[in-house]
Amino acid sequence: MHIVIVNPPHTAIGSRIPDDHLPPLGLLAIAGPLIDDGHRVELLDAEFGPMSAAEITRSVVSADCDLLLLGHSGSTSAHPTAVEIATLVRRANPRIRIIYGGVFPTYHWREVLCDTPEFDVIVRGEGEETCRQLVLAVAAGTPLHRVNGLAFRHNGEIVSTPPQPVIRDLDAYRIAWELIDFRNYSYWGRKRAVVVQFSRGCPHPCTYCGQRGFWTQWRHRNPEKFAAEIAWLHRVHGVQVFNFADENPTSSKKMWKRFLEAIIAEGIDVTLVGSTRADDIVRDRDHLNLYRKAGIERFLMGMEHTDEEILRKVRKGGSTSIDRQAIDLMRRHGMLSMATWVVGFEEERDRDYWRVLRLLLSYDPDQIQSLYVTPHRWTPLFRDIRHRKVIQLDQRKWDYKHQVLATRHVPPWRVFLWVKLIEFVVQSRPKAIWRLLTFKDPKLRHAQRWYYQMGKRVWFHEVFGFLFRDNRTATGPTVAEFWGDSLENENSMARGPVEKPALKTKQAGPVRA
Repeated sequence: MHIVIVNPPHTAIGSRIPDDHLPPLGLLAIAGPLIDDGHRVELLDAEFGPMSAAEITRSVVSADCDLLLLGHSGSTSAHPTAVEIATLVRRANPRIRIIYGGVFPTYHWREVLCDTPEFDVIVRGEGEETCRQLVLAVAAGTPLHRVNGLAFRHNGEIVSTPPQPVIRDLDAYRIAWELIDFRNYSYWGRKRAVVVQFSRGCPHPCTYCGQRGFWTQWRHRNPEKFAAEIAWLHRVHGVQVFNFADENPTSSKKMWKRFLEAIIAEGIDVTLVGSTRADDIVRDRDHLNLYRKAGIERFLMGMEHTDEEILRKVRKGGSTSIDRQAIDLMRRHGMLSMATWVVGFEEERDRDYWRVLRLLLSYDPDQIQSLYVTPHRWTPLFRDIRHRKVIQLDQRKWDYKHQVLATRHVPPWRVFLWVKLIEFVVQSRPKAIWRLLTFKDPKLRHAQRWYYQMGKRVWFHEVFGFLFRDNRTATGPTVAEFWGDSLENENSMARGPVEKPALKTKQAGPVRA
């Protein structure tokens, strides 16, 4: 079959401001098995431009494909764009069947199929095997209810099949690197770059994060095979920077050390950046030299908050003392640290923001990232804050970079003022500026200067957006009224053997044969 996979343009600031773009790893992972099955697959990365929905529609229709696959890593905020694309494509060519996947439709499949008749099928959970089976079924004309991990319409009703089992062997499916022009993708200051993934999932029970629920359990690739693929991408395609999509690639001390040793053995000069936990850095203090030797230049550490009580409440499992140790250890081993902090875990007052500023200064990180609590229905946090008021009704701004929840004691304008003030003070403190000017390592100097250039542009863009573009409401619904009931117990995938496919139904809207 002829399949076009579209990466919709994202409205998030992080996608719009930098001159760099990273390839859509998730869509390339879907494409690999489909190509190996003999299908003709094209990738349309609409982030470039970015392309308008009308331009995307013209490209899809002119391709004269059988299937359109839509998905995005930022699926909640990208959903309205995906809906617009599906609507225009269906209007232009009703023959094309439209398949939709991602975290948001995995959990919101009932509402998505009910509200948007243009979507024919939703792939729930990991898509590699499910998409293979789905496309084979469509090509053969066999019933879709024989394929696990789907939601669709059948006889006037919205139906779902049992969850697909998790992929045990992440090396069994290849990435379709041949679909991209590596020259078009860069990061870290115009260096050729791609996104890679060593592991999926996270073993930690943080209530605000959906990684544990969506991926079901932590799994990893073979360390040596993964290192060999990175080396191949570097030697054959000139990739310099590898951005890890993992939530927590360091979960297994043994497997992570094997990977570090394997990449060192490859003898390549690359840059590795990603996310981890502060306690994993402290755990690995005895072999952090391997981190730097392997090419790791920066780890983002989700510290989330500077208040021990809040950390306990959201089941983060960390502590402020561990956070400080991790930052210090990374600096002593020649790596940059980025500390994230999240606004909105409690009904903050002005004094809380002052305390955050003082503690972040005492942490002394190289970089910081400010995020806003964004309650998704599939997280335990949703249940705890379902009564909170929503002030941002535009789903495109549910991207962690816009305040979406009201705070009882501090109005939105003052929350924003505090966030921007904290960012400015922490990043312009004398220690930080001195390091920026005196880094001896040329790679770290390049990385930090690029970060400051991008940070300055994003900072002013966000200020402009808050003042002139971001419409907020003072009379919004509660979180539960805005989204509906909690989906915390909804299974995206199955841990063990899967039950025989059987349809679960919900009354549907319009049905397309």
